[in-house]
Amino acid sequence: MKIILASGSQRRKELMTLMGLDFQIIPSGADEHTDKTDSPHEFVCELARRKAEFVARTHGDACVIGADTIVVLDGVIIGKPKDETDAYRILRALSGREHTVYTGLTVICGDDVQVEYDATKVTFSELTDEDIYTYIASGDPMDKAGSYGIQGKFCVHIERIEGSYFNVIGLPVHVLHRMLKSVDAI
Repeated sequence: MKIILASGSQRRKELMTLMGLDFQIIPSGADEHTDKTDSPHEFVCELARRKAEFVARTHGDACVIGADTIVVLDGVIIGKPKDETDAYRILRALSGREHTVYTGLTVICGDDVQVEYDATKVTFSELTDEDIYTYIASGDPMDKAGSYGIQGKFCVHIERIEGSYFNVIGLPVHVLHRMLKSVDAI
């Protein structure tokens, strides 16, 4: 069965390639505004579902994967930074603290629709202003939920994770593998 990733994320592409999957990328144009803010997992699951449905409408013969990742600190959802000032604000708030990364996944194969999520706790070391400004200057935080990438230069500031490392990157591969097997896509 043809597999489509409804995301333009380079990191998700790399992880699916590591999984050994043969897939096509068709970024979703779905509306990402949602009022589902009762819980972080509902929020990411709703957005992942919308992304998958958007692509599945025109590719009903494929198995379509939608994903969305957020960072949550003190019950507040943190997405991607709007600009460098916002990235600074986010990184300063996360400094020396634990937060949770949620990724919602939706797999649509014909009439079979599966929605799941994963959550990982991440703890940063204390960041100096120099640490933050140097990282922002690299450009790396600008397209990432929470303004950081665990797999890049920022790794030196990660004290601890509890849960899936790959979830923090943006694709809990163990969950996706299980979902794809359950619909006989792999």
